[in-house]
Amino acid sequence: MIDARCAPWGILLLRVSSGALFMAHALVKALVFTMPGAMKFFASVGFPGWLAYVAVAAELIGGAMLILGVYARWAAVVLGVELLVIASVHWPHGWMFTAKGGGWEYPILWAAMMFAIALLGDGAYSLVPSAKKRA
Repeated sequence: MIDARCAPWGILLLRVSSGALFMAHALVKALVFTMPGAMKFFASVGFPGWLAYVAVAAELIGGAMLILGVYARWAAVVLGVELLVIASVHWPHGWMFTAKGGGWEYPILWAAMMFAIALLGDGAYSLVPSAKKRA
């Protein structure tokens, strides 16, 4: 049974924490590895280098949308799909993320979290809900 009093707060916790982590990952790509470095990495794993810009934009904008609760369900779907793509890069390295090259456990866990947000709703303190609340 779902506790309707607490569920919106749980979703808020998921939204804000994952949104902050997405934004941090985007900033690491852009500011630490630099965009040319990120593009080189993307190319090294078989993706067009320009997708690094798409990933950084998706993570910055999507992370902010999650934190603010602005169409958070839609942001979560987009980021969940991105994470499935990321998991495909880590798949050959096995399950554990501590494996050389990183395994797929964290991207799959993050993807599941994003799809849970998409299914559960925007939660507490959502600025622009993804869908109208039903009476």
